[in-house]
Amino acid sequence: MPPQANSPLPTGFQLEQYRIERQLSLGGFSIVYLAYDEDDTPVAIKEYLPNSLALRSEGDIAPQISAENMPAFRYGMKCFFEEGRSLAKLMHPNVVRVLNFFRANGTVYMVMQFEHGRTLHQYIQKHKGEVRERFIRAVFTRMLNGLREVHSHKLLHLDIKPSNIYLRTDGTPVLLDFGAARQTLLTGQAFLKPMYTPGFASPEQYGDRESLGPWSDIYSVGASLYACVVGTAPPRADERSKNDTLTSLSRTHSGRYSEQLLETIDWCLALDPLARPQSVYSLQKALMRKQPGEAMPATWFTDIGTRLKSFIGRA
Repeated sequence: MPPQANSPLPTGFQLEQYRIERQLSLGGFSIVYLAYDEDDTPVAIKEYLPNSLALRSEGDIAPQISAENMPAFRYGMKCFFEEGRSLAKLMHPNVVRVLNFFRANGTVYMVMQFEHGRTLHQYIQKHKGEVRERFIRAVFTRMLNGLREVHSHKLLHLDIKPSNIYLRTDGTPVLLDFGAARQTLLTGQAFLKPMYTPGFASPEQYGDRESLGPWSDIYSVGASLYACVVGTAPPRADERSKNDTLTSLSRTHSGRYSEQLLETIDWCLALDPLARPQSVYSLQKALMRKQPGEAMPATWFTDIGTRLKSFIGRA
């Protein structure tokens, strides 16, 4: 049976000190809104509303949850709230800023800084097959600064993909929409279906959760790098684990990108977690050199923001 669809809160609805403007996105786990605070500053508000557990019909405000689903819903809500608490401690220009989180209408809301720009997914779709290597290196080198900060707080993102890498109008990338609460949902609730993005989720997210670590996010980064080069996600990791049909980019795209970049992407996409880069820093070092032992000029990286802005401006 397909998942039920939840109705968003109506335009103009007053949610604490925020006024809902419109729905920005709808997923299986949450609804994200554009809203305005008391000073008319735009914010993004993420509402915990898993469509496998709760239903909100048009005209309703509080979701309807069956007695059978209530324990799982409450557990997920607690995880979502803890996710907001953890993210609120992160202060980094390449990680989405959590401003507030609160309970209302029988669920939980996370208020985030609203960013202007576009997703990397949108950029890839517009420039499919023509995403330049310098752009790729610039975006990911800077985005990984944010992921290093996440990992330094003993957190994992667990949902890195091009649609969760946002390119601000000034050219800087920012990580959005952490999947930590969704993953935590599975820990004590075996009957809940996993929530991950096929093609971008690591093999260990499909089963061996004891193996999760920074290398799991690095697999997703590799899949996002792959999407920049190929235009689509690689094959699903669970299918690769049974019959690996992924062809090395070093074979399929040699000549279009440097061998060093293609080998770095292949490295990140290893099915064995121990065969991938074990830290974000290791991956960053690889992205900062075009040939083995040859680092990119220091001046190139000090001007990444300007370069990214010019790339996006030409888009």
